[in-house]
Amino acid sequence: MKAKKSLGQNFLKSEVALRKIVEAGEIKLDDIILEIGPGKGALTEQLLERAGTVIAVEKDRELFEFLKEKFAKQIALDSLVLVHEDIMRFEMNEAILIFMNGLAEPDSGRARRTEDLNKNTKLRNYKIIANIPYNITGAILKKFLTAENQPSAMVLMVQQEVAQRIIARDGKQSILSISVKAYGEPKMIMKVEKRYFSPAPKVDSAIIAIKNISRGLFEKNKIDEEEFWQIVKKGFAHKRKKLSSNLKNIILPSQEPFLRKLGDKRAENLTLEDWISLAK
Repeated sequence: MKAKKSLGQNFLKSEVALRKIVEAGEIKLDDIILEIGPGKGALTEQLLERAGTVIAVEKDRELFEFLKEKFAKQIALDSLVLVHEDIMRFEMNEAILIFMNGLAEPDSGRARRTEDLNKNTKLRNYKIIANIPYNITGAILKKFLTAENQPSAMVLMVQQEVAQRIIARDGKQSILSISVKAYGEPKMIMKVEKRYFSPAPKVDSAIIAIKNISRGLFEKNKIDEEEFWQIVKKGFAHKRKKLSSNLKNIILPSQEPFLRKLGDKRAENLTLEDWISLAK
C-alpha cells in the first residue's frame, strides 16, 4: 500500500519513536484517545494496549478499509472507533457523545440527537496522540486548542522546524509559539530523523507534547480571548516593523505613553506574559 503524497502520508517505522509518543501521552485505562491519520495502524496498536477507547480518524478510503479489517476484533469490542472522515470536518463532541450513549451509526438525525444529548451530558476529557499530516499542522493545532471541548493534552509528531518554533528556544516568538503557550505547556520530547519514515520526508521530525490544555490564562487574567488574538495578530502583521508601528492604529491617545515604552521592540521579542500585560 503506497503512501499518498497529496494526503501528506509518511508512515513511522521507528519502534523507539512509537514508544516515546505513547509514554509522553501518559495514557490511563479510562482515557479516550483521538488519533489523527492512523495510517497502517502502527501507533494505533500501541494505543489500544493502554487506552480504554481509541477514536481513529482516517481520510484515505483504502487505509480505512485496511484498518477495518486489521482491527476488526477491537472494533467489535468497542475499544476502537474507526471513522472515515477529514479531520478538519470531524467533530470530537459528536464522536464522544455517540460513544458514551451507544448511538447507532451516523444518519440524518444525528445532529438533532447529539444536540439534545449535549445539553444533558458532561463531555469526557480526551487526549490527541498522533503522527499528523505535516501540511495541516497549523490547522489541527488551531482547531483543537481553540475548540469548545479542548483535549487535556496533545502528543504530536511534527516537522522539527515547527517544533522548534513552538518551543522558541532562541527567544524569538511567533504567532505559532504564542498560540500554543496561551493554551498549554509545550515540551520537545525527541528528534526523529527522516530515515525512520516510509517514504522518507525531506525534513527531520520531532515529537512534541502539549500538556495542561485549557483557557485558564484568559479566565485568570480576565482577558477576552478574541480581543487578545486581534492584538497579537496586529502585533505580528509586519514582522520587521517595530511593535509600536504595528499597534498604533488600535492604541487610544491616552495609551500612547505605554506604546512609547515598547521602544524598538518587535513582536518576536515579547513573551506570552508581555502579551498578557499588553492586552490588559
